Amino acid sequence: MKLRRSMLFVPASNAAMVSNSFIYDTDSIMFDLEDSVALREKDSARLILFNALQHPLYQDKEVVVRVNSLDSAFGVDDVNAVVAAGVDVIRLAKTDSAQDVIDMEAVIEHAEQAYGRPVGSTKLLAAIESALGITNAKEIAFASKRLIGIALGAEDYVRNLKTNRSADGIELLFARCSIIQAARAAGIQCFDTVYSDANNEAGFIHEAELIKQLGFDGKSLINPRQIDILHNIYAPTLKEVDHAQAVIAAATEAEEKGLGVASLNGKMVDAPIIERARLTLERAVSGIREEL
Repeated sequence: MKLRRSMLFVPASNAAMVSNSFIYDTDSIMFDLEDSVALREKDSARLILFNALQHPLYQDKEVVVRVNSLDSAFGVDDVNAVVAAGVDVIRLAKTDSAQDVIDMEAVIEHAEQAYGRPVGSTKLLAAIESALGITNAKEIAFASKRLIGIALGAEDYVRNLKTNRSADGIELLFARCSIIQAARAAGIQCFDTVYSDANNEAGFIHEAELIKQLGFDGKSLINPRQIDILHNIYAPTLKEVDHAQAVIAAATEAEEKGLGVASLNGKMVDAPIIERARLTLERAVSGIREEL
């Protein structure tokens, strides 16, 4: 799977940011046509984004676009424009059921056919932002082959729960565990919500460490300053890389000798350990963790 540790939100109504967001070292750029764009700016934001995505430097970045709901006056036009522009992934906001994904998939396929893009080339990311969506997370995760992953949208979710976000995030624990379980069962990726206090670096680090430990593939971001911090958290230490290399070497040696089981330092090296070692080495390609 593609490395997607960071997805940087960029309001599509901000022409200056849209025109040069490719400069940021984020794994994916996520342009927003939904909540961050005022009603009177929806059409102009869509046009700004369509024109910006023709820039050749955006061809080297994975581009995700959060579109408006299909129930709104803007959703279908959003999908048509970004598919025509060649977007990589469409983020479906406020996904409550598998049917929401199926309905969006049908609109995307129609747009692909209309604008000459290969059917199936536009991927989907479903954002779950309600108690109903969390309840249906498993069905949502299995709803389409286009899905690269599911994501948590915390602000609407905690409002739906009639509570507030706290420093330790206890109110999000059930939701986070639910979507990570659903994503892994479906074999897709899972992404955490934004950390909205851009000036609280310690709080951001605490939350990023937590979601990494839970198994999330990455996190949505609202500030470019958070990119390097998050990437460093996901980077393995030199000790972890050395161990992973030793695991792979032991497994390779055992396979070459026709042995059914590999061992390292007197301990059995089985499939889960080998898989974790490979993941560590994949992450190491992007850098070694520095002390925070």
